[in-house]
Amino acid sequence: MTRVRRPAARGSGHATVVVVTGLSGSGKSQAIRALEDLGYFCVDNLPTPMIPAVAEIAVRTDTEIEKAAIVVDVREGRFLKSFPGVYGDLRAMVGLSLRLVFLEASDAALLRRFSETRRPHPLARRGSVAEGIREERRQLAAIRELADEVIDTSSMNVHDLRRAFMRLFRPGARGNTLDVTVLSFGFKYGVPPDADLVFDVRFLPNPHFIAGLRRYTGRAPSVARYVFGFPAARELLRRVSELTRFLIPQYVAEGKTYLTLAIGCTGGRHRSVAMAEALRKRLGTITGVTFRVRHRDLGGSA
Repeated sequence: MTRVRRPAARGSGHATVVVVTGLSGSGKSQAIRALEDLGYFCVDNLPTPMIPAVAEIAVRTDTEIEKAAIVVDVREGRFLKSFPGVYGDLRAMVGLSLRLVFLEASDAALLRRFSETRRPHPLARRGSVAEGIREERRQLAAIRELADEVIDTSSMNVHDLRRAFMRLFRPGARGNTLDVTVLSFGFKYGVPPDADLVFDVRFLPNPHFIAGLRRYTGRAPSVARYVFGFPAARELLRRVSELTRFLIPQYVAEGKTYLTLAIGCTGGRHRSVAMAEALRKRLGTITGVTFRVRHRDLGGSA
């Protein structure tokens, strides 16, 4: 195991090193590109024994590298055995601010990504991709516990992931803002795995059974008027809005940067969509919070 030698007489030099790791297919390549755009010196797939060398260069006062980002994962054979010890020594290095970010995603999301890219999973050369994902998740469990930030990218596209890293690592941004996603979905397609809060609106009358409304979605004014024509829908909107307004400053104070508020109905086309759109209008003016709406089972976002 390569150990870090504590630097001698380095003066007041101070540097930041971000280590990005996580499951294959979870977005590490996109993350490192975002950090590069923020001015980080970036290295992808760096062998674990070389991490201390990059950190030592960064903390030296006679170099221009003040921020470095490193991607490490199971592609590097010694990673699993060497990394915990190397990381522990890095945390003790004088003049170094260290952050470990772990990216993960649901099995379904990872399977879809590997299917789309047609790339082999690094741990599934003799088995299925699903088996490789399960094995990698098991092997990385201990390293995940070391992480300062764990980011679930299951419902993120490349732009969402970029925004996540920009928000985490842009100077002065950490802890001051919260990204809130109001997500509509259909229960028959499964509850979103990344949901922080879930509200079930299936108790409301279903526009699907109204002949003149069935072909439209909850974005249509006629469907929204039907849904909110019922007192229970208006009362739910009021109560969820009040609860969310109460929770947001609590989450911000705790350091949370992302919140997913999921609204579900049967198919994810009418009631949940109308409620999600109405919530965005009610909550979108909260200072220091970025809101967006995603309609998972409509296949789009707003």
